[in-house]
This record gives sequence, C-alpha cells and structure tokens, in this order.
Amino acid sequence: MKYEIKKFNDGQVTAKIFEKGNLHVKIRGNSYEDLFRIATIKEAWDAENILHKTATAILTIYCLIGQRSDRRFNEKESFDLKVIANFINSMSFDKVEILHPHSSISLALIDNSIEIKSYEFVKKVYDAIGNPILISPDAGAYKTTHEIAKKLKADLIPSNKVRIAGVPKVTIQGDVKNKECLIVDDLADGGRTFNFLAKELKNQGATKVFLYVTHGQFNYGFEELKESINHIYCTNSYKEINDDFVTQFKVI
Repeated sequence: MKYEIKKFNDGQVTAKIFEKGNLHVKIRGNSYEDLFRIATIKEAWDAENILHKTATAILTIYCLIGQRSDRRFNEKESFDLKVIANFINSMSFDKVEILHPHSSISLALIDNSIEIKSYEFVKKVYDAIGNPILISPDAGAYKTTHEIAKKLKADLIPSNKVRIAGVPKVTIQGDVKNKECLIVDDLADGGRTFNFLAKELKNQGATKVFLYVTHGQFNYGFEELKESINHIYCTNSYKEINDDFVTQFKVI
C-alpha cells in the first residue's frame, strides 16, 4: 500500500492513499504528531476500502509515546497512556504491533495489540560481546530479562536500586568479579540509573560493562554514561544516534 503525507505551514498533516488493498503502517510513534499522521492515513484508507471487506490494516509502532505513563501517578493528573491508547483504538486497526513496550499495560489498553520481542537484538549483542553475564537493572525488568537469559542459556544476575536519605543505593545479587556484564532494559531516557549500576558492577570487580536498551532516547546524561559504560547497543526506534560509542540496530 502506497500513501503520501503532507504537512502544511500551520502544522496540519494530511494523507493521500494511492491504491486499495491491505495497509501496513510502520512508524516510530514517539510523538503526538506521529499519532495524527497515523490517523490521517487510516481515515483515507477506510474511505477507499469501505466496500473491500477482506482488506486488513496493520499498525507497527516502534517506540510508543507515553508508554512509561502506565498509571495515574498522582491525584488530579491525567492517565496519559490511557488517553494515547484510546486514540489508537479509535482508528480500529486489525492488529497493532508494539516493539518492546515498557509494561504489559500498553498491551492491555490497546486493542488487538501484540508485542514485538527484543530477543533477536539482545542475542546479537550477547554473541558480539562473547557470552557476558546478563544484568537486570531493577525488579520491573527482571521478568523480561529472565526470559531472554533462559533462551540464551545465559547467566543472569538481578540488581535493584533504592534511595536512602535521597542517595541512590545499588545492590548486586551475585558475583561479577573478573566478568563482563551486559545490562538489559527497555529504554534509557537519561541513563542515571545505568551509570550508578555500571559503577557498582565495576566496584565489585566486573571487567567491562555494556548496555543494551531497545529504545535509546538519551535525552540527558549521555556523556556521563561514557564514564562507566564500555559500549551501548540499541535500536533506532526513537532516533538516529551518530556516535561511535553506540551501535544501533535499524528497525525503521
């Protein structure tokens, strides 16, 4: 299916469909403008295919905006992921694929959604480094990292971070002395937690510490990571990163 997106000077976006038939939209999905672009494509497609009952429409989102806002954090505040999910649901796609969502709440809120696993990317990193120990950075990441470690038949060490009197304290629940470690997580916004974790791993004897995150946002703290991390691996789901310190796998 071929389509065209135009953006007017006032910010309005519009879409044009060039043929009937199945639709598969693949998009980063990390901005509200992305969502409106998707909506214009789907509206134009619906108009062309209203009588074509066998045609299907699939949406692939590589970095879902608002995925960390998976609950109402405080009273009187909006539940942002629910707002985003309702907008996506209003488009009525037959299937919505989401790359490594932050939590299962995204899949619960978005109709007909399935997860695209990060396993193939972690395996590439694991093989390139040479069988490092996998490190789960917190309790939230443990389940996914455990599933990956089981498939790879890799050693896995969990870690956790708590704040004591405002100071972060990292605990490592295993022996990393004289070993290479690979921290595995879904996304990095700033990377402060990874910085603390990598320093503690090296304090406990790790020879090298690598980081894999599916969504490399790095909105702040990127340079600080170079002080503790030996190399970063991620996909280009959020943006392109032109830096020798980062290896990116292209998904879009």
